[in-house]
Amino acid sequence: MSILDNKVTVPAPVQGTPEASGDFDDLLALMARLRADCPWDRKQTNHSLIPYAIEEAYELGEAVQDNDDEDIKGELGDVLLQVVFHCQMYAEQGRFDMSDVIATLQEKLIRRHPHVFEAETLNDDAAVKVRWDEIKAEEQQTREARGKPKRYLDNTKAGSALMQAQEVQKQASKLGFDWDGVSGAFEKLDEEIAELKNELTDKSKEAATYDISKANIREVEKELGDCMFALVNVARKLNLDAETATLTCVHKFKSRFGYIEDQLAAAGKRLEDSDINEMDALWEAAKQHERST
Repeated sequence: MSILDNKVTVPAPVQGTPEASGDFDDLLALMARLRADCPWDRKQTNHSLIPYAIEEAYELGEAVQDNDDEDIKGELGDVLLQVVFHCQMYAEQGRFDMSDVIATLQEKLIRRHPHVFEAETLNDDAAVKVRWDEIKAEEQQTREARGKPKRYLDNTKAGSALMQAQEVQKQASKLGFDWDGVSGAFEKLDEEIAELKNELTDKSKEAATYDISKANIREVEKELGDCMFALVNVARKLNLDAETATLTCVHKFKSRFGYIEDQLAAAGKRLEDSDINEMDALWEAAKQHERST
């Protein structure tokens, strides 16, 4: 709800062709226009945007590391887009608007910096950290008072899905909620894969054919998530880091695909001019090339 009139304010769409004014209200009006007139923007939900928000945060990190001002401005804008996009949709749902988000942030910053805005004196960053943790504990008490008790796994740090999955499993294991060995984790993985296949199976046919168009996409998503979570459990039981293993695989895939692209270019061909048989043969050649280098 708006901090001024206690009502949720849905921004009015900009009319005509807007200019890049640098004004925040103009940005909100532009987002409202996109939600009204762009088919892709209109079909998005807060849930469907989650991967984009995560992706943009990673890309901002890369841009800061590269230290290119134009890239940094672009990636900061992309992160801001996610905030504006979500706020627009929540305002449309009558839940809250951008002024609420800003006011909540302002209240938090003021509350967590009493050494700046009040009479408290903290002499170094270590003292600031101690006070910060004390204030967060007080905030947790407020959350508990409104029915949000702190749970054992709430201290799991934000990160990629693989990192969080492995961390919550590790924390649960400390309380004995775990398989005795990796065999149990493998059995669970097999069970979850079977459930995913079952969710995708076309029950109208005798043969086990998989057709996503005839499945409940949200149920498929849940079953796929269960498979991923179970596989992370296997990695943990093997004392391997699931995130590192996946990043290694991504790097390997990109390297092999780059080899395919290079070999096609040497033959005067583009990726678009090739087919699966040729690319598969070059993929195997890339694997041989890795072994010889």
